[in-house]
Amino acid sequence: MLIKSEGIVIRTSDYGESNKVLTVYTKDFGKLGMMARGAKKTKSRLSSVSQLFTHAHFLIQKGSGLGSLSQGEIIHTYRGIKQDIVKTAYAAYMVELLDKSTEDQKPSSALFEFLSLSLRYLDEDVDPDILKAIFEMKMLRLAGVGPQVDRCVMCGRKEGSFYFSISEGGFLCEQDRHTDPNALGLSTHTARLLNLFYHIDLSRLGNVSVKKETKEVLKQVLTTYIDEYTGIRLKSKRFLDQIQAFE
Repeated sequence: MLIKSEGIVIRTSDYGESNKVLTVYTKDFGKLGMMARGAKKTKSRLSSVSQLFTHAHFLIQKGSGLGSLSQGEIIHTYRGIKQDIVKTAYAAYMVELLDKSTEDQKPSSALFEFLSLSLRYLDEDVDPDILKAIFEMKMLRLAGVGPQVDRCVMCGRKEGSFYFSISEGGFLCEQDRHTDPNALGLSTHTARLLNLFYHIDLSRLGNVSVKKETKEVLKQVLTTYIDEYTGIRLKSKRFLDQIQAFE
């Protein structure tokens, strides 16, 4: 069966001397695996469309097993990402997180648009740390383990100062902080950002200015939470951590 869909390449691996196996997140069919025969050859018509992060229309011969890529028409190469090692590190982390958080052939046009917009913003120099935090929140919601970030997990209080508790799965108010002595104190601004990033429609993202110290707190909270509640281990995270340390 021949199918066509818009998609973004989220994983590639070499197969033999000239072929590639691609994982593409498509708008109409969700995550699909396919063989791109001859794609490693420079003159192959599938060479450019088989690159990581490439956004294209894909024509796929789909059978019971691994599909076969027949042809592709590029929509966007995200050249700004591919030519910048820092952006590449962030993009690699985001697509691997999506890959690990989704099942094959479970379509979501909304998730596809979210991925596409995330890469476009990254390509256009939107703060990568902000995009990463929003992306992580989206994947946590998708996995059904999103933190409670709009009220205290114990009493439901919505006003006042909050702490973030990994063990309790979200915010604790001043009165309930005793339930987790290890809960991390949050500034009012940081608490609001966590709530914003959890609920935001990415297409409505404006100019969000965040201090370095606040970014560090957000990173600490989300990294620890992801490790605790998803068990996902990403190869790209080590690369991203190295890039961030160098910066």
